Amino acid sequence: MVQFETPTREVFWNIKHFWLLYVTFVPVVLAFAFGAWNLVRRWRRGKPVQRTDNWRERLDGFFRDAVAQEQIRKGDRRAGFFHVLISWGFVVLFIGTTVVFIHADLRIPLMQGWFYLVFQSLILDLFGLGAIVGLLIALWNRYVIRPRRLTHGVWSDGFILVSLLVIMVTGFLVEGLRIVATQDPWAAWSPVGTATGRLLAAAGLSGFDAQLAAHRFLWWFHMAVSFVFIGYIPFSKMMHMFTSPAAIFTRNLGNKGKLEPIDMESMEEGQVLGVRTLTDFTWKDLLDLDACTECGRCQAVCPAFAVGKPLNPKYIILNMQEQMTAEMGRFPWDKPAGEARPIVGTSIEPEALWSCTTCLACVEACPVEIEHVRKIVDLRRYLVMEEADFPETAQAAVQGLEDRGHPFRGSDASRSDWYADLPYVRELAEAGQAEYLFFVGDAIAFNQRTQNIARAMAKIMHEAGLDFAVLGEEETNSGDVARRIGNEYLYEMFARQNIETFQRYGVKKIVTTDPHVFHTFKNEYPDFGGEFEVIHHSQLIQQLLDEGRIQVEKGRFDRVTYHDPCYLGRHNGEYDAPRFVVDALGAQRIEMERSRERAFCCGAGGGRYFMDDPPGQRINVARAREAAATGAGTVCTACPYCMLMMEDGLTTVAAEAGADGPQVQTKDLAELVAEALVVRAGQAAGGAAAGQES
Repeated sequence: MVQFETPTREVFWNIKHFWLLYVTFVPVVLAFAFGAWNLVRRWRRGKPVQRTDNWRERLDGFFRDAVAQEQIRKGDRRAGFFHVLISWGFVVLFIGTTVVFIHADLRIPLMQGWFYLVFQSLILDLFGLGAIVGLLIALWNRYVIRPRRLTHGVWSDGFILVSLLVIMVTGFLVEGLRIVATQDPWAAWSPVGTATGRLLAAAGLSGFDAQLAAHRFLWWFHMAVSFVFIGYIPFSKMMHMFTSPAAIFTRNLGNKGKLEPIDMESMEEGQVLGVRTLTDFTWKDLLDLDACTECGRCQAVCPAFAVGKPLNPKYIILNMQEQMTAEMGRFPWDKPAGEARPIVGTSIEPEALWSCTTCLACVEACPVEIEHVRKIVDLRRYLVMEEADFPETAQAAVQGLEDRGHPFRGSDASRSDWYADLPYVRELAEAGQAEYLFFVGDAIAFNQRTQNIARAMAKIMHEAGLDFAVLGEEETNSGDVARRIGNEYLYEMFARQNIETFQRYGVKKIVTTDPHVFHTFKNEYPDFGGEFEVIHHSQLIQQLLDEGRIQVEKGRFDRVTYHDPCYLGRHNGEYDAPRFVVDALGAQRIEMERSRERAFCCGAGGGRYFMDDPPGQRINVARAREAAATGAGTVCTACPYCMLMMEDGLTTVAAEAGADGPQVQTKDLAELVAEALVVRAGQAAGGAAAGQES
């Protein structure tokens, strides 16, 4: 055996005909490249979209979520822990293999001295051990704990984990046999390999010839399994090692809840509105289908799935992935399976699409930036605008928007009823202009209960001395409901009408108590030339409290739990302003089990407020139970839809609990502040009515 004065080792020690390694590696590389190109070929059939701009921001996200895996480590910490161990173990071992190649084949002597001892021996050993630990935890998680969110009974999942484990274990067996056979003087720098070699020797493999034979066999076996696995990668879910980082890099850098407009003026003949077949998606959408890791985190947080509705966001993606493979082929020479089939009815049932509340919980939870909600709305657009095929209750809402300018059936209220007895509420038509336009929204104007939110907010702004006005009967729908249901035509009509009205009055700042309006005006109207400063009322109230322009009496409310509206929280990242206001009231704020980014939806978004729910599938009841479980006497929210849904849900919960159950009231943030407002002298009479429920 060869002894080295400088720390190093012989790369192909004990291996004869090692040139076979290079001969067999060629078809492996070709198979990998072949499979990878086929995936790219499929994605290129999607429509163009710009997702390679702003490299600095994209690289920041890439290193944060693909390299450091911050998003994976959120939520399920056990899964995040073992995934980091596995992925980083293999990344470091791949680097180590590359060093061997450079040293042995390019004749650049890297494997020597301190670098050999510290990196090529110690660090590789430790990261390899970490990968084995991660794989064992992953196997335990999948086959013993068996989380509901994972897909069970799929042979390939076990095959992948076991194959990786075999590669890792045989690698240490080979290293251990080399160390004991050569009596490596630097064995202490390879603690795992040394321990493995000693265990093998203690188990009876102590003869030099036996060690040589076992080493040679295991070396070739290790290489064979590794090569087969590398060639298998692009044809398996393991390709997510490459597709997931690609999806993260090409993620949407803007608002995650923003929907893209349809350029109807530039549409070519035969082009459909929305998405009918897979090739109607963009290439990024098709990449998303192959980037899915099947982790099931989207499924675990989906409110529709949680209450038994026929929507599972994980299978929305996976079913379309299967359809893509069937239609576009797994190999370049595969013939297309006939004419491209419509997605709805082939891989996705319409009932699943109409169960979505567009709450964005799935998108927030996805560790690889898959955009589920945009795909769902695009599929809805096709059904609504091309097929006129959508639920009757949703059709009634759209019909109401077309006929009356609002979707609320059976309401005889007008848009000016709520401020009829509030002399300080002016209309823009008479005021001419104002610093703030208070845009009320349909969910408040046409519901007697929620009208009190507008009255409370008007009282607050008046007390603060703000110059504000409303549109009154000139106000119309924001278009949000039509857009989320899928009627882009109607949305665009409302958007252009509102923008024209705002610009005619010189509106610069808009205040609203409706997060759906807030989101639409702030993030989606700019696509049509509507650039305004849009402020949610929770933000304005926080500002007024900060500046001392209003004062509140503390201690009026005891225990308060705050429900995060999806369109304020996940869609726009506003979690702190409402909590600041609750705390300013001196209340004991109690968080629900799921809050902030993980908050459970009320069930109203995506047009679901206007669709029927079977008794056992009511999202608002599930959320109301969670709110009641906090023991709070008041559920506070900052959205009129959430207000209505939570009140309805709490009524059901109270009926279930009976007379001895908890008595919980639902209030909007503005109502709490208005009730606790310290009114300046001379303002009490004018503002008293606003603090009382209508």
